Amino acid sequence: MSFRFSWVLAFFILQIVLWIVWRLKDQKNDPIFPDASEKVKIVSRSNLDKNRIQWRNRLILIGLALLALAASGPQIGTRVRPIERKGVDLVIALDTSTSMDAEDVTPSRLAKAKFELGRLIRKLKGDRVAIIVFAGSSHLYLPLTTDYEAALLFLNEIDTDMIPTQGTSLSSALNTAMTAYTEENDKFKVMLMVTDGEDHEGQAVELAEKAAEAGLMINTVGVGSETGSLIPVKGKDKKTRQYKRDRNGKLITSTLNERILKDIAAAGNGSFFWFDNNRDTHADIALAIETMEKKTISTHEFSEYEDRYQSFALLAFCFLVWGFVMPTRPGEKS
Repeated sequence: MSFRFSWVLAFFILQIVLWIVWRLKDQKNDPIFPDASEKVKIVSRSNLDKNRIQWRNRLILIGLALLALAASGPQIGTRVRPIERKGVDLVIALDTSTSMDAEDVTPSRLAKAKFELGRLIRKLKGDRVAIIVFAGSSHLYLPLTTDYEAALLFLNEIDTDMIPTQGTSLSSALNTAMTAYTEENDKFKVMLMVTDGEDHEGQAVELAEKAAEAGLMINTVGVGSETGSLIPVKGKDKKTRQYKRDRNGKLITSTLNERILKDIAAAGNGSFFWFDNNRDTHADIALAIETMEKKTISTHEFSEYEDRYQSFALLAFCFLVWGFVMPTRPGEKS
């Protein structure tokens, strides 16, 4: 049982307190003209029935109590109704390779991507979302769900230490994305690949074409700047100790591979976006998703409390009418 306006119950409790006080006072004093002379009391007792007066007062008090209960909006039991949720199935593939620690985007590429994706997830309306993390290999980190709070919790825990196999395998992320969908529909499947675009295998464009034929729309998001940045190597305290070098000891500069990301998006019938300090944000992606054709993700039954104030209001009306019309004169003796 629940109450829609629980604060109204304070009046119900107040009435109980007043009834207790009244009962204690009623036991000590004559409730009918307590300050009158004895002669008046005798006349009043002959024309008024004390028991009927007490019952009338009780009925009115019960009616007022039930009226307070009705006003509090009691909700009892459950009501079941169908709910339709419309949206798309969005799979986010997030690059967790060490190059995503580059700081050409403030505060870092990965932090910027997580910030924008978090704001995107908060704007979703009925869409299911899944998360894939990938570097040298890929894993389905969060299956398709409409629990956006859980998705945000999972997203916040992502870092570049999640996958020990380093590198950037875009083709592996595409293959994992294809297995993330639970239904074989020709529409409503969207992938968002968020990466700096350093593909170490070179098969991503061909796989994107095959995925598009299977009904998967692939959008790519480049994270980084045109000039690129050094790749920090952090210690156990997560502070930068040095920068990554190649086998010859030269510092490695990571730059955004814009060309391959645009090619993947074109092959996947999608769009290319760019996250840096001054370019696209989550709003651009959210707008693109909002304008897409939606499907009925699920039709389930939602249970909620059923309003039952009518019954209490009817009982209150009956008790109040009964109390006000009840005669207080003594009945005729046979």
